[in-house]
Amino acid sequence: MAIYIYEAKDLFHWLSTGTDMVVLDVRNAKDFARFQVESPRPFTLVNISYFDFMEDEEEAVARIPRDRAVRIVCAKENSARYVAEILDRHGFDRVGYLQDGISSWGNLLVPRLVGRGADYELFQFIRPGKASCSYGLISGKEMMLFDPSRNLDFYLEFAAQQGCMVTKTFETHLQADYIAGSRDIARQTGATFYANDGDFKTSNNSYTSLRDGETLRFGLGGPEVRAVFTPGHTPGSTSYLIDERFLLSGDTVFIDSVGRPDLGGKAEEWAVMLYETIQSIKRLDPNLQVLPGHYIDWREANEDLVFSRSLGGILERNRAIYEIDNPAAFVAFIQENMRPQPEEYAIIRLVNANLREEEQARQEELDLGKNECAASAYAKAQQPRSA
Repeated sequence: MAIYIYEAKDLFHWLSTGTDMVVLDVRNAKDFARFQVESPRPFTLVNISYFDFMEDEEEAVARIPRDRAVRIVCAKENSARYVAEILDRHGFDRVGYLQDGISSWGNLLVPRLVGRGADYELFQFIRPGKASCSYGLISGKEMMLFDPSRNLDFYLEFAAQQGCMVTKTFETHLQADYIAGSRDIARQTGATFYANDGDFKTSNNSYTSLRDGETLRFGLGGPEVRAVFTPGHTPGSTSYLIDERFLLSGDTVFIDSVGRPDLGGKAEEWAVMLYETIQSIKRLDPNLQVLPGHYIDWREANEDLVFSRSLGGILERNRAIYEIDNPAAFVAFIQENMRPQPEEYAIIRLVNANLREEEQARQEELDLGKNECAASAYAKAQQPRSA
């Protein structure tokens, strides 16, 4: 069989359905350790640098199982094609390589229907390469977006497929771990860009300020969307309550842990804010379905591969955090469970504030890699792996 090219969406389909295959990543060990393909199901992942194939082809080829399909991943596609041609010469008959390299995996968005009402549908857009989620709320011919990534084409194509247009776009906070898409979506579509002054007042973005408790609506019918200020991860962190059923929590409430409050360099001050926010969250309806901005790994997903849990379930799951009963103890927990933030985060914040411009290639580089937004002992334990 001839060598074939596959897309990131194909790779996700194979991984999520448990296809028997080997994913061969031919990037160098450092880049592989920083960011690699992860899956909802167990799979075989092998890292053999393409330099190894150049230096000792026979030995490198011998390390690859011959009884399964091989899907090759590299940085930008060319190295993967080079290795695919080697395997083809050595008699491997089911070899493919990823189109556009690892960045296409990093930008992939996977839509999942979260819920529906009488006149709306709510979608979660999972970004496996970033372990993050954005959201789309559709009613009639309109779609509201929440925390979109810079993959504008996906959102606009999705809206077109659903027979609607983007009319509003919201940010839960000034993102540090990825380049946000609301500004560009608003510029391209004319949608209104909403954000909290607590994060965006000093930015150079054109946006509409939110008020705590403000209700946003569709032009005709649809559910109410209420802005709920939840400071702590950042001073302007905002959650969105949809139809009194769904809480889009951004980086405040995660399925495992809570958002780290140190990314702005004011860990103690912001941790106290986060502690007060947590007390408010504990008073909300425990039956609310929480839809987070990030996840740590795929074990948090439900059987439909959706990242959603009841608020009551999350409070129970994270009792060690939510039962801390005074600000000083909470600050101590935060201090004990922090690890250095990636250097790129400071630059990303400036880009998202429209205070710094970067070329598209540099944005791609900055945007690549898993998030580091949770405050937990688990996340701290991952530091050597992601350094």
